[in-house]
Amino acid sequence: MTDDQGYWDTGATGNPHIDTPNMDGLAKAGVQLKRYYAAPVCAPTRAGVMTGRYYLRTGLYNTRFGGDTMGKDEVTVAQLLKQAGYRTGMFGKWHLGKYPGYQPQERGFDEFFGHYHGHIERYEFPDQVYHNGKPVEARGYVSDLFTDASIDFIEATAKGGADPFFCALMYNAPHSPWLLDTSHFDQPEGDKLLEKYLKRGLPMREARIYALVDRVDLNIGRLLKKLDELGLAENTLVVFTSDNGGVSKFFKAGLKSNKASVYEGGVRAPCFVRWPGVIPAGSVIEGQTSHVDWLPTFCELAGVDVPADRTIDGKSLVPLLKAGKGATHHEYVYHTWDRYFPNPDKRWSISDQRWKLLCQVGDEGTPSPSNWKLFDLEADPGEETDLKRDHQEIVERLRGEFERWFGDATEGITYAPIRIPVGEPGEGAVEIAPSWAKWEGDHINYTFDGYDWDTIDGWKSPGEKATWKLNVIEPGRYAVTLSYGCRPLDAGGVLRVSAGSSMLEHTVNATITADQFERFSAGEIDLEKGEVELTAEVVSAPGRELMRLNGIALKRLK
Repeated sequence: MTDDQGYWDTGATGNPHIDTPNMDGLAKAGVQLKRYYAAPVCAPTRAGVMTGRYYLRTGLYNTRFGGDTMGKDEVTVAQLLKQAGYRTGMFGKWHLGKYPGYQPQERGFDEFFGHYHGHIERYEFPDQVYHNGKPVEARGYVSDLFTDASIDFIEATAKGGADPFFCALMYNAPHSPWLLDTSHFDQPEGDKLLEKYLKRGLPMREARIYALVDRVDLNIGRLLKKLDELGLAENTLVVFTSDNGGVSKFFKAGLKSNKASVYEGGVRAPCFVRWPGVIPAGSVIEGQTSHVDWLPTFCELAGVDVPADRTIDGKSLVPLLKAGKGATHHEYVYHTWDRYFPNPDKRWSISDQRWKLLCQVGDEGTPSPSNWKLFDLEADPGEETDLKRDHQEIVERLRGEFERWFGDATEGITYAPIRIPVGEPGEGAVEIAPSWAKWEGDHINYTFDGYDWDTIDGWKSPGEKATWKLNVIEPGRYAVTLSYGCRPLDAGGVLRVSAGSSMLEHTVNATITADQFERFSAGEIDLEKGEVELTAEVVSAPGRELMRLNGIALKRLK
């Protein structure tokens, strides 16, 4: 699975400007799912792939602010395949939970090497990566690294015995920041790819995206070659897809809009599936399929039952794959996306095999029926001609079904950041992220800048505060470390950190500039077992802001 690669970003889907021979080769050797749908953005799709359920059922509702955590009671495809004797590995982008209990190696994967966030800031020598929950350092280019890890996992499994494997290779490319090789040694290789697309007339932004896709394609070729060398190609199902609509705009195959939209350009993704001797080569499935279909598909092939105690939205694709065709699959496919809270009115769509009803309005728009649009996807896949006035009965049917589904998918679920688990046995310090806070005050501000560099800033008036919800597993005394930056002219303010009746006060130190963060020991507090609120509050601030708080670390003292 790639990240932000559009339906139109392959040669097999008609793009004459991009070089994707290995992706195209999968389509030629297998089947193309022509109307395959992801969610409008990444974490929702990933939750659907892992659970076979639309993301709203899993408690996940955002790509940050703590809303990008999949519910702990969800059962993943990796857990189910382990029951069937599979060795499981995941390499690349997870984005379904960063705290203990929610990480991939705790959700069914024997091996995990990758990152938790929606994107990382450095593609060469990546510094936001983890191996089975532990932060690690890595050398090289990130797409190569994740591919190397996958190849090593598959080779070790193949040579270690008869166990089958499930390998989820989740590239973070071509997501921004659109970086090619930047190291001293490899810079020419990245420049060569970029230059190729600039010479084809693409502007710089588009050339970068295409070059990133090209680089992924080269790595897919390495992976497929290894399957051949190990004699595994004939007995391995290979699925290639993306996690949402595309971000590139140079060529769009006639589709409308991009990532985060409910138009086809925001939700249709490339999808090719190869299984030599089983899936007819060069075939095409026309029926609308979905990212939630993979769990039941893999379970059927592995001979394991899907969970019977919950709604599974996906339907097995096995009959369609083996036939290499299928005019229908899902009666309806649903989409909705609102960053801050599930919303059935502003950005939503529903499609049957022919018709699609949608509403796509921004925060300032009016989500009234006057902004609904109806399209005939068979005649108008580019969604240019609104037929709402001519087919009111279809509008009513589709909207009624969407409302039924939305009510069912959200029933009984509270959408809020999970309580951050603190004091899990054997864990080190827990890093409390700024984005998970609720903040109060006239000056206080949250600045998003790459997840690990987010800050609470601007606060200066006594009483302005940020609060986090914790779940304390082991009560006791905890050391508190603050990570922040503070201009020398602003130093000397006082921050109070409290939880229940326990508190400490920390006098803010200067760093060389406000965006240079250092760690400072702030003291110790007592945390009671169970649900606790942790608060950071301004006591005094002599300058223009108290500090730029980058994080709070809590470590249980023995």
